[in-house]
Amino acid sequence: MADERETCASAGSCSKESCEGCPSAQGGKPDFSVPLNEFSTIKHVIGVVSGKGGVGKSFVTANLANMMREAGYSVGILDADITGPSIPKMYGMVGPAMGDDRGTYPMESSNGMKVMSINLLLDDEEAPVIWRGPVIAGVVKQFWTDVLWGDLDYLFVDMPPGTGDVPLTVFQSLPLDGIVIVTSPQDLVSMIVKKAYNMASMMDIPVLGLVENYSYLACPDCGKQISLFGESHIDEIAASMNLPVLAKLPLNPKFAEYVDSGDVEKLDSSILSGAKEIIEKL
Repeated sequence: MADERETCASAGSCSKESCEGCPSAQGGKPDFSVPLNEFSTIKHVIGVVSGKGGVGKSFVTANLANMMREAGYSVGILDADITGPSIPKMYGMVGPAMGDDRGTYPMESSNGMKVMSINLLLDDEEAPVIWRGPVIAGVVKQFWTDVLWGDLDYLFVDMPPGTGDVPLTVFQSLPLDGIVIVTSPQDLVSMIVKKAYNMASMMDIPVLGLVENYSYLACPDCGKQISLFGESHIDEIAASMNLPVLAKLPLNPKFAEYVDSGDVEKLDSSILSGAKEIIEKL
């Protein structure tokens, strides 16, 4: 097959029947999309990504979802961070998720947020997921094909950091309307953000904007903003890519308190109000 494709490429066309499966013979890119569960309808899918770990991507995902839920939309979260799932903990959810012959049901929070995560399927939520990339990517696709999401206006996909197997699988397999890139103020951010941005561009996925987490600490006495991780350069980075800055989130101990207690829905999601109009325009 490899020799035949090389011959076809050198000839400038693909005409052999044995080459019909290659992108050149089809006149475009291969289609890796997978079908949504037949009992579900999802209007918009938004990915939340980060170039590196530890920037609060899952926290931003939860708050974006909460914001749209509070606005009256039906919303779900697909936790695609298979080896480091944290969304169920934020919502105080403990499995197992239930299912029937039609598929698996996502768990629902007290406010109606639908969530599916590998931690809702494991007997022990503290058990490590020691799987290779193809298996993990397969599970993410099953969260799309086998989960009974019902009717959703928005599904937010919390992806693992970086540009590896799972982000690639989500970009290729799910009908993303766009992504939000989460970052922090360190100097190396420019390079990291642009890696995520360039990956999205290569995959023809729109970038809706940037969210900077840990942007500052507000002094509890005087209110002065203290830049614990260095001065922010997010505005310059966003301008260089012609992207909006959706929010600059402070380092706030209350955030951690609500997350650790499983009460993330009690947080004031207006901290991300800059993203609401852009998401609704989808």
